[in-house]
Amino acid sequence: MEVEGEARPFRLFSGRAKPKPKLKPEPEVRTQPEPRSPDPAAVETDHADADPAPTIVTETGQADDAEAAAGAAAATFADLGLSQWLVDACSALGMKRPTAVQRRCIPRALAGEDVLGIAETGSGKTAAFALPILHRLGEDPYGVAALALAPTRELAAQLAEQFRALGAPLGIRCLAAIGGFESLAQAKGLARRPHVVVATPGRIATLVKDDPDLAKVFVRTKFLVLDEADRVLDVNFEEELRVIFGCLPKKRQTFLFSATMSDNLQSLLELSGNKSYFFEAYEGFKTVETLKQQYIHVPDDGKELHLTYLLSKIKDKEDPIHKMGDPIRSAIVFVSRCSTCFFLDLLLEELGHPAVSLHSHKSQAQRLLALNRFKSGQVPVLLATDVGSRGLDIQTVDLVINYDLPWNPRDYIHRVGRTARASRGGLAISFVTQKDICLLHEIEDIVEKQLEAYECSDKEVTKNITKVFKAMRLATMKMDDEGHGEKVQARKEQKKRDLARKRKHEG
Repeated sequence: MEVEGEARPFRLFSGRAKPKPKLKPEPEVRTQPEPRSPDPAAVETDHADADPAPTIVTETGQADDAEAAAGAAAATFADLGLSQWLVDACSALGMKRPTAVQRRCIPRALAGEDVLGIAETGSGKTAAFALPILHRLGEDPYGVAALALAPTRELAAQLAEQFRALGAPLGIRCLAAIGGFESLAQAKGLARRPHVVVATPGRIATLVKDDPDLAKVFVRTKFLVLDEADRVLDVNFEEELRVIFGCLPKKRQTFLFSATMSDNLQSLLELSGNKSYFFEAYEGFKTVETLKQQYIHVPDDGKELHLTYLLSKIKDKEDPIHKMGDPIRSAIVFVSRCSTCFFLDLLLEELGHPAVSLHSHKSQAQRLLALNRFKSGQVPVLLATDVGSRGLDIQTVDLVINYDLPWNPRDYIHRVGRTARASRGGLAISFVTQKDICLLHEIEDIVEKQLEAYECSDKEVTKNITKVFKAMRLATMKMDDEGHGEKVQARKEQKKRDLARKRKHEG
C-alpha cells in the first residue's frame, strides 16, 4: 500500500508506559511470536520505549468461568473504580451488574491502557469503552475528549444515543457526524468542541478535508474508539483513516472492540510495541447459548412463500416458531441486496404485513425514520441489508430471518446477534437453497454448531400461494413503474465515476 511521499503507517496504539492494575486472577502474559508480515502501512506503533520482545497482556473468558466455579462474588460497577455518578447512571438505566467484557476491560481502561476487546454480540461492549471515557470526562470536561468511529451510520447514531444516555448527569455534549445530513451544520457543531464525537470514517474525513482548521479540534483528544473494529479497519476506509489519524495526538488511549477477530486486528495485536490489554471472551467465533438456530431448506422460487408463512405465525402462540409459548415481539429479515429489500417491502405492503426497510438506496433521514418506527414498536418487521447487521441493540427483537444467507460466514454471527442479547432468548431461522448448502456448512464450521431443521408443512406454506404470487406480480410492476432498475444502474455508474475521480486524485 503506497502513498505519495514517504509511506507512513497508521498510528493506533501509543508507546507510553502504563501502570499495571492489580486484578485477580492475574492474567497470563505471553510473548507474541514474530508477526506474519502484514501490510506495513496498516499499523504504526512506537517502539522507542518498548520492550525488546513485545508483550501483550491477554485474558480470556475462562478467567470468569474459573471465578464463578470458585463461588466468587459478582463484581459491581462501583467495584470497577467508576465514579459514583456513573454507578448511579448505570443503575438508573437498568444496568445492574457488569458483564464479563466490562469487568475485565473497564479497570484496564481506567488505568490508562489501550484495550482490544473481542466479545460476543449483546455482551455490553459499548459500555466497556463508554464508561471509562465518561469517568475521565467527569474529572476533566474540556474539549473533544473522545472520537468514536463506527462502520455504519445507524451504529454511529446509536452510539451517540448511548453516550448521551450514560452521560446525561454530566450534561455531556455528543455530536454524531454521519453522512446523509447537512455537512455544514455538523462542521459548525464540531467547531464548538463537543465532549464526544461519534462518526463514520467517511464523514469525519470529509469534514476535515473541506476545512483543515477543524483538525485542531482533535489536538487534545484523549481517546480513540473503533467500534466493530474489524469493519472500520477494512481496506475500504483506508484513505479516510489516514486523514483522521493524522489529526489525533500520539499520546492517547485507543479502544478497539469487535465481536469477531480479523487478520487486521491480529496484526495490530502482534505489532503493538507496548503492553496493550487484550480480552478475548472466546477463541474463534461464537453465538450465544440463549440463541436457537435453525434452517429451512427452500426451493429457489419458494423464499417469498416461506417468509410470508413465518411472518403470519408470529402471533400464533401455538406455532413451533415460539419458544416456550413466548410471543415474538418483532423480527428482522436480512437480505443480501438492496433490490431484494425494496421488493420485499412492496410485497409485504401488498399482503398487509406492516414492515419497514433499511438499505443504502434510502436517504439517511428515511433510514433513521424506519429504524425509529421499528424500535418504537409501530411496526413489527424490519427488512434490512447488512447495514443493519452491526451493533444495533433493539431489545424487542426475538426473531432473525436470513432470507439470504450472508456471503461472508462471519457476517452470520453479526446478523443473528441482533437477537438473544443481554442473556435474553432468541430465534434465528435461515433460508437455505440447494446452492447454499456449502455456505451453510461453512457457517456451521465457524460457529462450531450444527443448525437444526425447522419443521414446517408444505401444505401450510403453500396455503396462500395464489395470494402471494399475485402480490409478487404487483410488487414487480410497482418496481418497474418507479424505475427501480434505472435508478440502480444510475447508482452503479455514479460509483464508477466517483472511484475514477478518487484514483485520479490519488495518482
